[in-house]
Amino acid sequence: MKRAMVIVNPSSGKEEALDYVDEIQSILEDKEYKVEIAQTEKELDATKFCQDACTNEFDLVVSLGGDGTLNETINGMVDQSHRPKLGIIPLGTVNDFARALQIPLEPKEAIQSLRSDRSKKVDIGKFNDRYFVNIVAIGSIAEATYEVTPEQKTKFGPLAYVMEGFKTLSSKEGYPLRLEYGEGQSWEGECFLFLAALTNSTGGIERLSPQAEVNDGLLHCYIIKNVSMIRLASIVTAIMKGKLKNQEDVEYFTAQHLDIYSENELVTNVDGEEGDPLPVSIDVKPSHINVVVE
Repeated sequence: MKRAMVIVNPSSGKEEALDYVDEIQSILEDKEYKVEIAQTEKELDATKFCQDACTNEFDLVVSLGGDGTLNETINGMVDQSHRPKLGIIPLGTVNDFARALQIPLEPKEAIQSLRSDRSKKVDIGKFNDRYFVNIVAIGSIAEATYEVTPEQKTKFGPLAYVMEGFKTLSSKEGYPLRLEYGEGQSWEGECFLFLAALTNSTGGIERLSPQAEVNDGLLHCYIIKNVSMIRLASIVTAIMKGKLKNQEDVEYFTAQHLDIYSENELVTNVDGEEGDPLPVSIDVKPSHINVVVE
């Protein structure tokens, strides 16, 4: 019999995650899975549970929780010799990875998608020794998102990140950045914000990088230069409209590997969480995991 593990974060979805377990288990049992439920209690539990599922050659792992639970689950799956299919039931505030894969954001609809026999191979990003699925950002706006509170997330949803980021515009500062990528290619200069996106959805904005596909094997990189406040306002508008790539003060390129350096002490934002300080290396693992889709 096929085996499935459902990794549940009980505190996700306004602490309603456990309410969905019975329905998920029923659907999976209808599809002839033997189901094991694993509840997280602390940080990295989801990673450990997923590693166990890989070691024991489960056929399916379902992530029932927010972006943090999903990120931990994927970190437990990457580079394993056996990688189960991944089912995603999004209960977070932003759910960028689910958006990029067009998985329903309404939990009950997403649960029904587990009936599907379709799946899609997707890229995973490697950031030093950890993994990500959406974006790496460097700059004052990126750092400001750490200040978003759970209450803001609940009240404003994805807009909470945008609102917090905009607060930095009145005191914006550029920083020196050096990028090395491709076959000896590089860029060096003053930068206000740098983005390396794997998918088209970031912070709930589904058009930030409309040309990005979940399985194109590429990092879609944007260098937003140290521009005037007036130009910066138009660039923010371009981000919302999905036209960032074509802005005069923005440089765009794609890469499979990227090294980032700065003379300044700069931290990074990786899928909405604080990452390692510079310097860092970023790679793409093409079509590395298989996700259940409708």
